[in-house]
Amino acid sequence: MFGRGPAPGGGPVADDGAWLRSMLAAEAALARALERAGLAPRGAGAAVTKAADAADFGTAELAELSRAAALTGSPVPGLARVLTRRVADPAARAAVHAGATSQDIMDTAAMLLGRDALSAAVTDLTAAADAAAGLAGTHRRTLMIGRTLLQQAVPVTFGQVAAGWLSGLDSAVEWLAFVRDTRLAVQFGGAAGTLASLGADGTRVRALLAEELGLADPPLPWHTERLRVIDVAAVSARACAALSKVARDVTLLAQAEVGEVKGSPVAAVAILGCARQAPGLLATLVACAEQEHQRAAGAWQAEWQPYGHLLELAASAAAWSRDLLAALEVDTARMAANLAEAGGMPLAERVSALLRGPLGAPQAHDLVATAAAKSAMSGVPLRDVLLATPEIEVVLTKAGISHARVEAALDPAGYLGSSEAFITAALAAHARPTPGPVTAGAR
Repeated sequence: MFGRGPAPGGGPVADDGAWLRSMLAAEAALARALERAGLAPRGAGAAVTKAADAADFGTAELAELSRAAALTGSPVPGLARVLTRRVADPAARAAVHAGATSQDIMDTAAMLLGRDALSAAVTDLTAAADAAAGLAGTHRRTLMIGRTLLQQAVPVTFGQVAAGWLSGLDSAVEWLAFVRDTRLAVQFGGAAGTLASLGADGTRVRALLAEELGLADPPLPWHTERLRVIDVAAVSARACAALSKVARDVTLLAQAEVGEVKGSPVAAVAILGCARQAPGLLATLVACAEQEHQRAAGAWQAEWQPYGHLLELAASAAAWSRDLLAALEVDTARMAANLAEAGGMPLAERVSALLRGPLGAPQAHDLVATAAAKSAMSGVPLRDVLLATPEIEVVLTKAGISHARVEAALDPAGYLGSSEAFITAALAAHARPTPGPVTAGAR
C-alpha cells in the first residue's frame, strides 16, 4: 500500500520476486564457490549462474515453485529441483545446492534482501537528513510557539525543531549503515550446522561463498542464533520510529488551524502508516529467536513474512520522508502570527523569573498568575495587563521594575536559551563524515 522503497535493481526490496532473486543469487554463488574450491567441474559456476536468472523463469516454473513450497514447507527444495533442470550442462548440475540445506539458502537470501533494503533506506534517509539540515540552517531564528503536552509553551525556533528531526535521521542512518556493514553474514552449515557432507572443505567453501556474495564470513553457522535477523529488524524499526516523529510533527503543524508548514499529507500519512506496523513486526521476530537445538521447527519459518514486510516498510517510509522534507514549505508569517496571538502568555515563565529577585518567588508567582488569568479571561495581552493594571503597576514600581524591563521579558527572541547552540551542534554533527564499513569481519 505504501510502497516507495525500490531495490537497487528496481522494484520492491522484499516481495516474492526479490526473495526469488536473492535465493537464486545464493545458489549461483554457491556453485561458483564449489568450483573455486575444486569440488565442482570447471564451468559449473557459470552454468548455474546463467540458469539462475529469475527473469527467465516462466509462469509454469513459478507455479511449480509455489506448489513445491506448500509440500515441503520451504521454497528452496522446489527451487533447487527447477534450477537443476534448467542447467544445460549435465556435469554442472551436481553443483546446485551441494552441501547446503534449505535454511542456508533462505537465511543468506534474507541477508541479501537486508543489504538492499538497508542501502535503499540509507540513501533516502541521507537525502531527508540533508533537507532537514537545510531547514535547520535557514530557520535557526524563525520564532514559533513551543508546544508541550499539546499545549502552548515557551517560544522555540523552527530551526531547532528541524534540528531535532535531523538528529534522529542522522542516528537512523548511522545504525542502518552499521548493521548493513557489520552484521550481514552468509549462512552455510548444512543439515545440522556441521557441513559434514563437505568434509574438511566446508569452511573453505563457506569463505568463498561469502566472498562471492560480498557478505561476511561468520565464525560458525547461526541457524538458531537469530541476532543478525533481529539486528536488521531493530534498526529498520528504529528508522521508522525516527521518521514517525518527523511525520507526526508535520501533520500537526500543517493543520488548518495551525498552518505553520505545508507539505504532502500523503507522504506524512504514508510514513505514519508504515511506522505504526513496525513495532509488532519487530516483536514477532524477537519472539522467533527462541529456536530449538540445531534447526528450529516453526520459529524460523515464522520469520520470513515479518522480516520481509519490515524491510519494505522501512525502505518505503525512508523514500516518503525524502519527498516530504524536500518539498516542505515553512510559513514563517503564520508562525509569527500564532506566536503573537498567544498574547505573551508563553513568556509568563520569563516574567516570573524577572520578578522573583525583587519580590520573592511566592509573590512573583502569584502576581504573574493573577495577570495571566486576567489576560486569558479578557483576551487582553499579558503585556497590557501587567503594565496597565493599577494594583500590578504599583507592585512593579515599588520593586523598581521598569516598563522597559517588562517589555524585554516579553520579547520571545530573548528567551531562546541554548537553541542557537543546539542547532549549531546538530549541523556540525551532520557535517561529519559517516564512518566507513567495518571490514575486520562479522561480529
